[in-house]
Amino acid sequence: MQEAIILVGGKGTRLRPLTNHTPKPLLGVAGSSFIRHQVAKLMDAGVEHLVFATSYLAGLFEEEFRGFSEGLDISYAVEEVPLGTGGAIRNAGRLLRGPADAPVLVLNGDILSGVDLRAVLAHHEANEADVTLHLTRVADPRAFGLVPTDASGRVLSFLEKPKTQEECVTDQINAGCYVFRRAVLDAIPGDREVSVEQETFPRLVADGGRVFGHTTDDYWRDLGTPLAFVHGSADLVTGRADSPLVGPPAEALVHPTATVHPTARVTGGSTVGPHAVIGPRVVVDRSIIGARVTVAEGARIHESVVDHDSSIGNESFLREVVVGCHAHVGAENELPAQLRLSCGIRIPTQGVRVSGTAAACLTAH
Repeated sequence: MQEAIILVGGKGTRLRPLTNHTPKPLLGVAGSSFIRHQVAKLMDAGVEHLVFATSYLAGLFEEEFRGFSEGLDISYAVEEVPLGTGGAIRNAGRLLRGPADAPVLVLNGDILSGVDLRAVLAHHEANEADVTLHLTRVADPRAFGLVPTDASGRVLSFLEKPKTQEECVTDQINAGCYVFRRAVLDAIPGDREVSVEQETFPRLVADGGRVFGHTTDDYWRDLGTPLAFVHGSADLVTGRADSPLVGPPAEALVHPTATVHPTARVTGGSTVGPHAVIGPRVVVDRSIIGARVTVAEGARIHESVVDHDSSIGNESFLREVVVGCHAHVGAENELPAQLRLSCGIRIPTQGVRVSGTAAACLTAH
């Protein structure tokens, strides 16, 4: 039986206010919650037993998959106190059922990746590895920890984020997908906070463990920021990224219950949720429009997220904006990039005129 763990315990603070009431993996991406895209990918790789490593709003994951019966057995490991990535993996590992030498897939819950999971498993088995990491190449690795490997793919070290270009000895970074030999996973301390990136993996390498990298140039995106989140969703819709849950490439994914006026344009891989109403001459480009959202005549929305039960007034303009749930943006407002509107906020017609970059949320009173 192939088993897997998905790490879904984080609070998703970089995506607030979207994550105020919803864990990041349960946010809607290309017509489904993101976690369902990952579950479908794991099932395609032959996974039969999945453990969710949960913490923040843990009960919502059980609600999401209540009654799920598609050939996958799901267990839930709740993290009562912060345990780090390694501690969370170890905590979830107590619910695994396989023998000590069985391979266990582990995925971060906020990474959209095109990697072939069966290929990662095969690479792990071929090398008789203790741990195999999916590595991806990035143009500028200075924002990431580096993972250099030798000619055989064996990991040489784990390096901190480089401060200069000269310190970039490789363009390979940890892509947030691992295969553990079950016994190695069980050896992670279970009674304290542990980081696999800073403790478990470096120690294995230092002790001569068989740690290998599986390096690919497949699609890869961390969905941790609002802009990355909307881009990832759009890439799934347009076919740049793939998921078993998404059909042929399209300009938009509009829910059957949504209403889009014939003069409106919904493009760039945008999604329009259930019972949303898109009015005349509206432009929605590379954006996510949630359930029961109303967008009035002439509004323009670019690379933004409008969460459920919100409304956008006529002739308003949003670019790289996050609008929380139950919010209202009155007519003829032009909102600056990177602005986040908290849930329930109301901006009157030609209301607060904000210039420049907003670093913080506008909050409801």
